[in-house]
Amino acid sequence: MTVPQGRRSSTFTRLLRHGFTDPSAAERLLESVEPASLKADPVLLEALGATADPDLALGGLVRLLEAQPDPTARRELLDTLIAAKPLRDRLLGVLGASAALADHLARHPGDWHVLVTYEAQDLHPGVAEFEQQLADVTDPVSLRVAYRRCLLSIAARDVCGTTDVAQTAAELADLATATLRAALALARADAPEDAALCRLAVIAMGKCGGHELNYVSDVDVIFVGESANGGDERKALQAATRLASHMMRICSETTVEGSIWPVDANLRPEGRNGPLVRTLSSHLAYYQRWAKTWEFQALLKARPVAGDPELGEQYTAALAPLVWEAAERENFVADVQSMRRRVVANIPVGEVERELKLGPGGLRDVEFAVQLLQLVHGRADTSLRSGTTLDALKALAAGGYIGRADAVPLDEAYRFLRSLEHRIQLFRLRRTHLVPEDEADLRRLGRSLGLRIEPVAGLRREWKRHTGVVRRLHEKLFYRPLLDAVAQLAPGEARLSPGAARERLVALGYADPAAALRHLEALASGVTRKAAIQRTLLPVLLGWFADSADPDAGLLNFRKVSDALGKTPWYLRLLRDEGAAAENLARVLSAGRLAPDLLMRAPEAVALLGDGDGSGGGLVPRGRPQLEQEILAAVRRAENAEQGVTAARGVRRRELFRTAAADIVGSYGSEDAPAPSDQGELIDLVGCAVSDLTAATLAGTLRAVVRAGWGDTLPTRFAVIGMGRFGGHELGYGSDADVLFVHEPQDGVDEREAGEAANKVVAEMRRLLQLPSSDPPLLVDADLRPEGKSGPLVRTLASYAAYYRRWSLVWESHALLRAEPVAGDEDLGRRFIELVDPLRYPESGLDGDAVREIRRLKARMESERLPRGADKTLHTKLGRGGLSDVEWTVQLLQLRHGATEAGLRTTRTRPALDAARRAGLIDAEDAEVLDEAWVLASRVRNAVMLVRGRAGDTFPSERRELAAVSRYLGYGPGHAGDMLDDYRRTTRRARTVVEKIFYGV
Repeated sequence: MTVPQGRRSSTFTRLLRHGFTDPSAAERLLESVEPASLKADPVLLEALGATADPDLALGGLVRLLEAQPDPTARRELLDTLIAAKPLRDRLLGVLGASAALADHLARHPGDWHVLVTYEAQDLHPGVAEFEQQLADVTDPVSLRVAYRRCLLSIAARDVCGTTDVAQTAAELADLATATLRAALALARADAPEDAALCRLAVIAMGKCGGHELNYVSDVDVIFVGESANGGDERKALQAATRLASHMMRICSETTVEGSIWPVDANLRPEGRNGPLVRTLSSHLAYYQRWAKTWEFQALLKARPVAGDPELGEQYTAALAPLVWEAAERENFVADVQSMRRRVVANIPVGEVERELKLGPGGLRDVEFAVQLLQLVHGRADTSLRSGTTLDALKALAAGGYIGRADAVPLDEAYRFLRSLEHRIQLFRLRRTHLVPEDEADLRRLGRSLGLRIEPVAGLRREWKRHTGVVRRLHEKLFYRPLLDAVAQLAPGEARLSPGAARERLVALGYADPAAALRHLEALASGVTRKAAIQRTLLPVLLGWFADSADPDAGLLNFRKVSDALGKTPWYLRLLRDEGAAAENLARVLSAGRLAPDLLMRAPEAVALLGDGDGSGGGLVPRGRPQLEQEILAAVRRAENAEQGVTAARGVRRRELFRTAAADIVGSYGSEDAPAPSDQGELIDLVGCAVSDLTAATLAGTLRAVVRAGWGDTLPTRFAVIGMGRFGGHELGYGSDADVLFVHEPQDGVDEREAGEAANKVVAEMRRLLQLPSSDPPLLVDADLRPEGKSGPLVRTLASYAAYYRRWSLVWESHALLRAEPVAGDEDLGRRFIELVDPLRYPESGLDGDAVREIRRLKARMESERLPRGADKTLHTKLGRGGLSDVEWTVQLLQLRHGATEAGLRTTRTRPALDAARRAGLIDAEDAEVLDEAWVLASRVRNAVMLVRGRAGDTFPSERRELAAVSRYLGYGPGHAGDMLDDYRRTTRRARTVVEKIFYGV
């Protein structure tokens, strides 16, 4: 602030030096106070300058002086203020930190006397002292006044540093306990007949139950009621409900004195939909049968605080055993962590970075991590059963459940964040956890926390530092001690016992904790660079493994990869330095058998999991031209056909791994890139990638066979025609390559010679592609050829033309809808397509007999090919609303309208369905239903292959495999049942559309 020199007084200068931001206004306020000498009092100015906001403190002081009832009272306040440092520091400290308490003092100017006695204020009063201070309340208004008077004394001790943040939170909880008791007493006095009918216990939950309450917070409670003296239970519960409701209103209603705080009973069984008051037996039955994991987590802080003390103790004694058994629940850790993620996801985007409590690196991260560890280890170690976060954190560190090097900075961060939260709420006594954006507010907060030099910049710096500590540690806390359990620590340093380590691994979902500990020991022991880097990576990797359906497999596979590549410098550098590589590897290694099996055969493919060009390029499937170029080059370098095809199959294995890894990472998402909502994108990616790879492999194999047997010139032109899902660019990981082989003799070559050469080519291609090898075989299936298995394996183009002209059946026209050249002579392939186009897109469409024949064939296939005992609602290919239903429906539209609708002339199901929608042949809603079912069924087939390592058309029956399929499809842990229900619902809707469009029902 710039002030003309002539207007500057000595007082102005002193005020500026003491931290006033508006010295002119402050000077005017001081001049308004009698006696005028007050403005020059150095003791007072020094004390004002020591507050969080000197301007606010002075304004509050002037209002308090003006509110005194007479000059004598004003003089008493001034004299005590100047003479008694304890009062001066406490009163001005409160006035400089809380506008709301300044308002209270202005309304009740005599309440400053509670701050006078210095010694008394250092006793840290408990519930009994607060009850004594609330003993004279006679109605809700007097209770509010008395509550604020007590709050004034707590705030005074807090801002002056007489109490630390933990003591302040405990005092606030004790005050809340005394207030609940007083409110219940008022409710009982208003309804003595209800009080006589029932016993009522009030159980504090949340921060009040944990002795760590905020200045302004909902007070979470649960009510337990019983009849008094064996009376009618129903009437007793009704009376107890009226008492509880009245008590809640007394605390929550707002008057001229404001409200105390809302009493929130939504943590009760069934939440707001459940009865407000239950009997103890009803509570127990609910928790034994229906409660979710988070409800046991909430019970960690349950504490009787008001009402019938015997009933309250019975409640906690009955439910405590259930709390400490919660860690044995299936998906326990995943449930707790998913609840935390849901909380973060519900924060408005614009508030995430300002959210002290719920945001990343906030208070809730510390609390969730501590509670998780308490629930896992508290059953065996009763020292961990504190409801207070800092006490529990201290106990966890003392027992080795958290490393001391992590516990200390976490304790400091939690204390800082809670102190900042307290100061934010103290200002207006409003419930908020958002750090303000206004510079004046930030300045006041920074000064209140002792940051007097650059308070705004200092506050931001400390806040970010502490949230960074929490972000870095809150999940690693769970995993790092597992490494300490198998490592050599300094003498006397606490560490997890083997039993505690096993408990933790079981809670994380490891089925064989003993084996997991052996893997950890092998990976983390020693003084090598490899061991050091792996010790750094493993806490994070273990978290990602635990997020999968099979943590044991993830850890075992990581050990195998590290054993194979651990001495390779680039491998460790990749995992340490490239952000996505470690997470991608963890996801791939724990998602099933196929991808790890592909990787183990050539571990150097782990390099594909890195950031590539910075945009995830390492996992982007390569196009067919690139693949063919690489494979054909490898074939040219090979000495013989077998070596050439081996090289081609090696490329195929690597690229299958690339595609599978991209699919898995895309399905699970990552910390930086969530899983996509459009599952069609992933199925299209896989279908095109695997189909292009298969085509390139066949092209390379064909080249290798021709080169080895005939040099550069085969006596006949030769082409491979893709059929089925291959021709439709819709291959899955476990699909065979359905093909037709066509040839045409070179000019001047005898047709018999040409035919023999073509058959040799086909036989050799199929043999080489199926040779036993570390690479997966490629099965070539030509059963869709004319006359099926009884027909010749390869025909000339002229033979195909003659057959189709004389003998072609409806099913063959149907099958040819997917025909597309994939390898060999391009001109021959093009002419084959010209030959079959009139069959698959007949000019006049299909007559009634042909439509009935197709429907008959479809019905026959469903009845004959569906495996005996298979669940029709869950078979992805032949089941209700599955792939066959959707594809035959789309293909019937193609056969009937392909000649007139150009968009239908495609081998791909989804584009053909979209073209039918655009042409008005199917409603948009029906098309969407079919598309959703087709994508889902295709994804399930791919998931089964990824998880089991072998193809299948039904969901796995083994629990872990089913869970892995569920995770791949985007369901959280423990929701495999929801996946099956959703699949049945989706395919049931699709079948309804099929019956309407395909069967004409």
